[in-house]
Amino acid sequence: MIIPAIDLIDGEVVRLYQGDYQQKTRYTQSPLDVATRYANAGAKWLHIVDLTGAKDPSKRQLGLIRELADSKLMKFQAGGGIRSEQDVKDLLNTGIERVVIGSLAAKQPELVKGWLREYGSDAIVLALDININAQGKKCIATHGWQQDSGVELAPLLDGFLAAGAKHVLCTDIACDGTLQGPNQALYQEMKAAFPQIIWQASGGIGNLEHIRALKGTQVDSVILGRALLEGKFELAEAISLWEQN
Repeated sequence: MIIPAIDLIDGEVVRLYQGDYQQKTRYTQSPLDVATRYANAGAKWLHIVDLTGAKDPSKRQLGLIRELADSKLMKFQAGGGIRSEQDVKDLLNTGIERVVIGSLAAKQPELVKGWLREYGSDAIVLALDININAQGKKCIATHGWQQDSGVELAPLLDGFLAAGAKHVLCTDIACDGTLQGPNQALYQEMKAAFPQIIWQASGGIGNLEHIRALKGTQVDSVILGRALLEGKFELAEAISLWEQN
């Protein structure tokens, strides 16, 4: 599945380069306009990142997210700085289908496993953003990618599978926002090692050939952000390509 994404700061659609708030691009269309355009192109899901809420949970853009969910244009998954069970409840209460949980999965895995059991496997997406070092170790980055947790991807997933984890969004930070291509080898390896997980690939996609290449990895979904906002290709083209046998 092709899943378009929007990042939100103070009610506006933005894009950060490799998670850096200082390298921010604003887009003129409203979030609802962008969501409508994506739905009209055939998208069934939208991935929402609340960057305001990620910085300050007390300023989470729940009203805006509820407005998007109320549109019934498609289904929604949303996250950004989830720190507590109340954050999970608040987001689910807006009407979205899935809450995206990032850093906390590495920092407090037992807490997040409890939420998986409480709310169900389909209500939680683990967003595991990784740095790959020279030795090939895949370690989870936390705190908006500013810190390396030292927690490796595969062992962490082993633990979460036992708790019922089903959806994982994985980003190679080195690729994100570059439009230079995704890490195909990463997704091929992860899908082969954890075939029961529904994998969402994110980062680096800049043209339709990158999407074609990801099809070969057997990854389940592809998140598209900057490439769509900058018109590198049309969403309808990407969906058509993905759905080809």
